[in-house]
Amino acid sequence: MIRMIISGGQTGADRAALDWSISRNVSHGGWCPRGRVAEDGTIRAGYKLRETPSSESDQRTGWNIRDSDATVIFSLAQELSGGTRLTAALARQSGKPLLHLCRAERQLDHPTVLLRFIQSNDIAVLNVAGPRASEEPQVYQWVWKVLESAFARCGAEPTKAGKAD
Repeated sequence: MIRMIISGGQTGADRAALDWSISRNVSHGGWCPRGRVAEDGTIRAGYKLRETPSSESDQRTGWNIRDSDATVIFSLAQELSGGTRLTAALARQSGKPLLHLCRAERQLDHPTVLLRFIQSNDIAVLNVAGPRASEEPQVYQWVWKVLESAFARCGAEPTKAGKAD
């Protein structure tokens, strides 16, 4: 079961995963670009993110994939673009499990798909990625909803912060 969620701290999908983790007292972390740069300014210190040597987001993307057991990409649109497309390519290159959950695929039970992915791959550290808020303004709410529903459905909560640290 999940003991930590990591993300890069960008607005949108990344921030939703971090905020959800904090609200549920689940360990969180990850890498962010030097200077804690995000599209809305400086990523606040309350997020337990470490800065990469580079201010470019590509490095943090690769390091978060490297330091996780698997990556889940959340998106509203089916076609990935920009940094989210890079995340998918780097995750495939790493050989680690990758799941793309797309809200446009309405026939899927997204929380159940996420839980099966986590369980079948024995994931302890999950990297959450996806579009920034300026690209998909509603992705934050959707990521939160899927995470909340997934962990409520399994009848167990992720390992709480403090127990896994």
